[in-house]
This record gives sequence, C-alpha cells and structure tokens, in this order.
Amino acid sequence: MKVQLEMFINFNGNCREAVEFYAKAFNSSVNNLMTYGEAPPDPGYAVAEADKNRVMYAGVPFGGMTMMFMDYPSGSEMVIGDNIHPTISVDSKDEVTRLFNELKEGGEVYGELGQTFFSEWYGMVKDKFGVTWQILFYSQPE
Repeated sequence: MKVQLEMFINFNGNCREAVEFYAKAFNSSVNNLMTYGEAPPDPGYAVAEADKNRVMYAGVPFGGMTMMFMDYPSGSEMVIGDNIHPTISVDSKDEVTRLFNELKEGGEVYGELGQTFFSEWYGMVKDKFGVTWQILFYSQPE
C-alpha cells in the first residue's frame, strides 16, 4: 500500500501572503492556488461573498512532499496551534475508511466519508488526542 503524509496549514484570511512567504523560504513555488470563488459549485455549500477571494487551496512542494494551505471561511473560529492538520493520502477507499474509523474512536467527526471534487473518498476527524486528520484517496489513471 502506498501512503503519503503531508501537512495542511490553515489561516484566517492571510493565506496568500503566507504561501508566498513559505514558497520563497523553501526555494519553491506556489502550485494550484484556488480561491473559494473558483471552486466547482456545491449545492450543499454556498460560498459567502466575503470568502470568494480567500484561498481554498494552495500547495508548496518541498522535500519530497507538498505543504498545503488554505484560509478558513470567514466567521470560522481559528485557534493558532489547532490550524495544522496532518493529511494522509492512501491508495484505496477501504484504507481511507479503516483509518477514518480507527481515528474517530473517542474523537469527533468533522467531515463524514464521501466523494468531493478533490478526492474520490475523503473524511476529516479530530482524534481523542485533539489532532485533526484529513484522510483521502486519489485514484491514479492507468
């Protein structure tokens, strides 16, 4: 099984500035920057006008991994220290489900398992130790 561990760092409106800072510091570049306003429409989630220019995703490759960044939607509470999430990409939906179920024991589900525009199978859970994990599956084209 292939497993890739990455880091997701969240910000409160200053993500674009942070991404540019980290890309420069790590002699890298900003990849795939997308704002909330540029994301595919989701009938279950309306993007607030205040969030349309906030960063929904940006990546900075560094040391064989990609550091990922985003702004929390406006009005969301962000606590410095709780804004860094380990992200695990695995090569099967079954492994996403297994990890999700293990990590949610005694914890709290933040995002139920399901398909998103960025992953075929994704879930987000805060474990009993207070660590928020994002777990996802990407199928590789053959």
